[in-house]
Amino acid sequence: MKHADLLAKMTIEEKAAIVSGASEWESRAVSRLGISSLFFSDGPHGVRKQEGAGDHLGLNASLPATCFPTAATVANSWDEELGRELGEALGEEAGSQGVDVLLGPGLNIKRSPLCGRNFEYFSEDPYLAGKMAASYVRGIQSKGLYACPKHFAVNSQELRRMAMNAVLDERTLREIYLTGFEIAVKEAKAGAIMSSYNEVNGVYANESEHLLLDILRGEWGFDGIVVTDWGGSNDHVRGVACRSNVEMPTPGLDSARQILAALESGGLTQEQLDQCVDDVLDAVLTLSANRADHVKTFDKEAHHALAGKAARESVVLLKNDGEKPLLPLPEGCRVALIGDFAMTPRYQGAGSSVVNPTRIETMEGMIGEYPLVCVGCVQGYRRDGEADEAMKKTALDLAQMADVVLYCFGLDELSESEGLDRTHMRIPQNQIALLEALVQVNPNIVGVLSAGSSIEMPWQHCCASILHGYLGGQAGAGAMLDVLTGRHNPSGRLAETYPIRYEDTPAFRNFPSIERNSEYREGLFVGYRYYDTSRVRVQYPFGFGLSYTEFSYSDLQVEEDGVRVTIRNTGERDGSEVVQLYVAAPKGRIFRPEKELKGFAKVFLKAGESREVWIPFDDKTFRYWNVGTNRWEIEAGTYRILVGASVADIRLEAQIEREGTTEVMPYEAEAMPAYYSGMVQEVSDEEFTRLLGHAIPDGRWSGELTVNDAICQLYYAKSALARLVYRILTNLKKKSEAKGKPDLNILFIYNMPFRGIAKMTAGAVSMEMADGMVDAVNGHLLRGLKKIIVGYFRNQKKNKEYEKKLNG
Repeated sequence: MKHADLLAKMTIEEKAAIVSGASEWESRAVSRLGISSLFFSDGPHGVRKQEGAGDHLGLNASLPATCFPTAATVANSWDEELGRELGEALGEEAGSQGVDVLLGPGLNIKRSPLCGRNFEYFSEDPYLAGKMAASYVRGIQSKGLYACPKHFAVNSQELRRMAMNAVLDERTLREIYLTGFEIAVKEAKAGAIMSSYNEVNGVYANESEHLLLDILRGEWGFDGIVVTDWGGSNDHVRGVACRSNVEMPTPGLDSARQILAALESGGLTQEQLDQCVDDVLDAVLTLSANRADHVKTFDKEAHHALAGKAARESVVLLKNDGEKPLLPLPEGCRVALIGDFAMTPRYQGAGSSVVNPTRIETMEGMIGEYPLVCVGCVQGYRRDGEADEAMKKTALDLAQMADVVLYCFGLDELSESEGLDRTHMRIPQNQIALLEALVQVNPNIVGVLSAGSSIEMPWQHCCASILHGYLGGQAGAGAMLDVLTGRHNPSGRLAETYPIRYEDTPAFRNFPSIERNSEYREGLFVGYRYYDTSRVRVQYPFGFGLSYTEFSYSDLQVEEDGVRVTIRNTGERDGSEVVQLYVAAPKGRIFRPEKELKGFAKVFLKAGESREVWIPFDDKTFRYWNVGTNRWEIEAGTYRILVGASVADIRLEAQIEREGTTEVMPYEAEAMPAYYSGMVQEVSDEEFTRLLGHAIPDGRWSGELTVNDAICQLYYAKSALARLVYRILTNLKKKSEAKGKPDLNILFIYNMPFRGIAKMTAGAVSMEMADGMVDAVNGHLLRGLKKIIVGYFRNQKKNKEYEKKLNG
């Protein structure tokens, strides 16, 4: 133990209590020993410290903070240095507001385009996600805080996220869903990790010995604190046994009593509790000592400028057709600014990441500062998706007056939200109807997109040019205008694939889960790994993005520890290129994707300039996880080294030989044809069983509800009253959706399991009371009510007794 002297001074009640939160955002303090609390805050793309009483969903106002572009946006920059700068700014702002641990960045992998929280996650590729996340972590922690990458692990859907079981094989777990976290922990030394809500192969992530002890702390050497997602603790005793250190937000003292009971019964050892407490003490002492170095205020203008830089570097030019492309717009160009997003920008996500920005730019407000003649700005369509012929006519009249139409459109707030998965990949139809009408009166249309994840684009032929800003933060409007006018040459490259239609995606038949189990039958073949291997045509490939200049690649040299390549700017404008390194493994004995990203570098070149770029190999370049030997190995053979501008635009190729370590072959090719071909949309039960290495678990709902079933499952409860509650909640949910803006409180309750009520009510509800609720909804009303009533008074009495012991 690092702090054995302090541990010896703590009472057993203090130890049991300190591993749970004291309030919505704070851990418990032990004042008599000078042990302060830790203050946590959301912060994936801006600090969200609430002004008054805290609440997990951000319903209460938060302090003003810079709203930077979302992780999904910044990932398109492929710029680790930019990530570090953003991390430093986030660390400064969080420190100035008294925050110790900043929750984020999000490291979930974009398994499906429909995950409602994709705007918070970097990429479909774990290597790119991990490298960008590590850059944020380095920046945040350079300011004396802990960064807390989340959600560990395999948290890929919002629907019933607290009552869902991710079923996947060990190789997919390691290569796709853990690699990003491994990079953030081993390379950036993240001080904290947030465990996810869901089960992974039948065990809740927060109480998984395999994830938390074997891998995180054992293999990766993580020495920080593990924090539960808010309300994400299932069995607190098991969590502590697995060295999960802080149960958040505020379960009251019921959890502490469970710890004491487990110590008495032998379900938990004193050493396990002491180790958990020691980790907390180490974080408290480290971070409290750092507080003296936190800045008291931050430079709002400088941070706004940084937000603008991040947005500019992340804009992706998807299309710029014709012998004389529309972009960049010439000086004096007469433009019509059309679209609700030009007036009320969609610049951030929804849920626990919502930031109260220090200011907000709009294209309507900024366009006068650029050398364009704006003939007018109109809304064009309704945000809620309803048709409005009067708005449409006004937009068409304005379009006829302009040389070029800047059409601002995309996904609205309801389309992407925490707690809600998308049901399709389409932009609202009223926006597309207007676009199709606009092109009839003016063919010179520049589509300016805002969305946090990939979309279907069957309408793209209506646009001569398309710029995608994703969710560009508070300075996104000026950044977009910089790119439109050529002040900045676009250099963003897609961090995810844009399929032609949702039905083409690899997890189409398995996302989201129908009942309890979410089966990851696609295995390794996520995103471009599927499209590239299976030869599925896409709209825009991973890594794609155009520029106002052009680049040539030459002189590829492959060395033992990396590659060198010369990049030349052959155009007439200065600009940046993202050089991407892919590796194609030997074919035949072990199934692999066609090629995988293993390195990248962003290089700025003046017109006519050339530069040699070095991309190193690392421990992840050639490895694969061998399920037969349960370790990382290298397959012997010839590897193709591919360097290009996207996964579909390989410019140079070479080869390198590698000696192998594989003696035990993990698979039989003839028994797993879907995985050896990459055609994984329809994997049979038999083949998925072979991939898993065991029988497919039964995830069907049947019989009575349990404490781990979600409230939205009340529709089949035996109690008529419970079914009425379900209907009321469902109607409230539908009404909020009809308004065009989700009610986050309703969504959270809708997807929350009964145990969550005991974990998020500041001690007012105990697990005994939650069990009573389950009895009641299962038709045992009297028995359930008795447990609730008796449990309430028992809980109040025991809480007072425990508080008395804590207060001496």
